[in-house]
Amino acid sequence: MIKSPLQIARESYAPKVPAALKGAVKSVQGKNTESVADQADIKKLFPNTYGMPILTFEPGDSSATSEAIAVGVILSGGQAPGGHNVISGIYDGLKSLNPANKVYGFLGGPGGLVDNDYLELTDDIVDHYRNTGGFDIIGSGRTKLEETAQFDKGLENCKALGINALVIIGGDDSNTNACVLAEYYLAKDAGVQVIGCPKTIDGDLKNEMIETSFGFDTACKVYSELIGNIQRDANSAKKYWHFIKLMGRSASHIGLECALQTQPNVTIISEEVEEKGLTLDEVVTDIANVVAARAETEGNFGTVLIPEGLVEFIPAMKVLISELNDLLAHNEAEVNAIETDVEKRAFVAAKLTADSAAVFTSLPDGFANQLMLDRDPHGNVQVSMIETEKLLIDMVAAKLKAMKAEGKYVGKFAAQGHFFGYEGRCAAPSNFDADYCYSLGTTASLLIGEGKSGYMASVRNLTAPADQWIAGGVPVTMMMNMERRHGEMKPVIQKALVRLDGAPYKALVAKRDEWAKTTSFVYPGPIQYFGPSEVCDQPTKTLMEESK
Repeated sequence: MIKSPLQIARESYAPKVPAALKGAVKSVQGKNTESVADQADIKKLFPNTYGMPILTFEPGDSSATSEAIAVGVILSGGQAPGGHNVISGIYDGLKSLNPANKVYGFLGGPGGLVDNDYLELTDDIVDHYRNTGGFDIIGSGRTKLEETAQFDKGLENCKALGINALVIIGGDDSNTNACVLAEYYLAKDAGVQVIGCPKTIDGDLKNEMIETSFGFDTACKVYSELIGNIQRDANSAKKYWHFIKLMGRSASHIGLECALQTQPNVTIISEEVEEKGLTLDEVVTDIANVVAARAETEGNFGTVLIPEGLVEFIPAMKVLISELNDLLAHNEAEVNAIETDVEKRAFVAAKLTADSAAVFTSLPDGFANQLMLDRDPHGNVQVSMIETEKLLIDMVAAKLKAMKAEGKYVGKFAAQGHFFGYEGRCAAPSNFDADYCYSLGTTASLLIGEGKSGYMASVRNLTAPADQWIAGGVPVTMMMNMERRHGEMKPVIQKALVRLDGAPYKALVAKRDEWAKTTSFVYPGPIQYFGPSEVCDQPTKTLMEESK
């Protein structure tokens, strides 16, 4: 395989890790935990993994077993920069515990566990992927592990390979499934531990013990470079408004972080839209007012950042989408049998409540059709397929036309739509993510060595130098609540939305009026892997604001 000069150089990068992970380690138990909500329901569903204590690793004599073990590794869900370093950390950590330990990678995600499709990882394989982006070392997938037949088949395959533990590297839903699997295996005394690692570029898997999910730092830096490039072009040509949709189905963390890095003219925060009860027309009016004001001072150009999940946070749209999710889940065969979009819209509208039917029928046909697309494996609308940026461009154009007729707008409006998603998911990890992910993997190996199950690897104090990071484990049940999925109440890890009382959001609010009126663009440029620490090792603006 031909490697780029960067790949070759990055192979020799030695990730920085917490001081506590550099030698002999002991685990220290903290306080017992409870779920963030619905405590009685979660405790009933997880009697073997509920209420376990938080763990912290400190220098000292380890109580971990030194007997040779085998561990299976699974990459679950969408890609995120740094996944290969999590696996590298697991591999090196297990080999340091006992050189005879083995690591198997299940291919293609959770489905590989059920189908017994695996690869034994060796030095040559792991070394080839250190500090690289992507999940191609073993591949990923979105198969949900939720049926006992899957659990039993996975256990059978683990026993055949002599596997004592599984590490599931994924987001909130994947780690929820990991906890369900851990509970099932503990209830059966199956002898297979299950550990999770926090992955998602969306940044919505975070809490007091998980300060950020891996991949968020790298993805935001990639998107911010692209936004900066576009802003420089806009400031040069001075003739286009760029509407940029960014990943983040359930939360606006990516949009907020990229705004703090690049200082665009308009940043829509979904959580703010919901809190204020804004309508789609009000969102459009706010953008149009900025466009009109800039036309009189700065010119006919600018940037608008849009979270991909925006439509789910507009109150009337949120109710509509919730009804659609349930309706399509229970009428899937009937809807799929209808041939034309016109007939599908009529069928769906007839089964909605009156208010939602009114909203649904008022939408442009193309947008309404996108809302009826097949759901994702979790039963949710695939918001990345909805061209929100184009909808807003069309609606802003119409609003400005009306304003011009009233003498309230004197400019010319030409717009370009963009969606940055896949561009950031497999980038070579930043130094921060390379370090963080390797530390998470090493921590996961120690949790396995301590015989733990139902835990997620945790590395905290992330705004400090890496040797001051705090490694440990947090029970997955601590993060759970009950939510409606596929029309039924299910235990899931609670998503962390942008906090409107949080420091990162307040930092945006303090500057947004100034950024709207003036051209205050910042051009971050590409990720820097080599050079001074203040250039190469900085965490996200979000983490830095939260640590103040």
